[in-house]
Amino acid sequence: MQTLVNKVQLIGYLGMDPEVKNFENGKMLRISIATDASYKDKDGNKVQDTNWHTLVGWNKIAELGEQYFKKGKQVAIEGMLVNRSYQDKEGVKRYATEVKLEHFLLLGKKDD
Repeated sequence: MQTLVNKVQLIGYLGMDPEVKNFENGKMLRISIATDASYKDKDGNKVQDTNWHTLVGWNKIAELGEQYFKKGKQVAIEGMLVNRSYQDKEGVKRYATEVKLEHFLLLGKKDD
């Protein structure tokens, strides 16, 4: 049988300070990270393409992220993709893809 892997590795900049919520079963952190790529279009002009990713961490990861994450910090993260659905306030079914945060490493200067 073939082994399947669900692993995400990103390096980017945090787009916000973390949102942290406490629940009966633990603490949850939500934060966004921006990654970018550049390429040349058909006319040879450089194009910068930014993608935003939502990260969700639980318990110990949430506690550490709450302590160390700040908008603008550069981080390397590792996690897994999670797809979920929910109903918004108007009752419309919505879908979200998030990265369940498992490990992170702060990058950049120590005083940033």
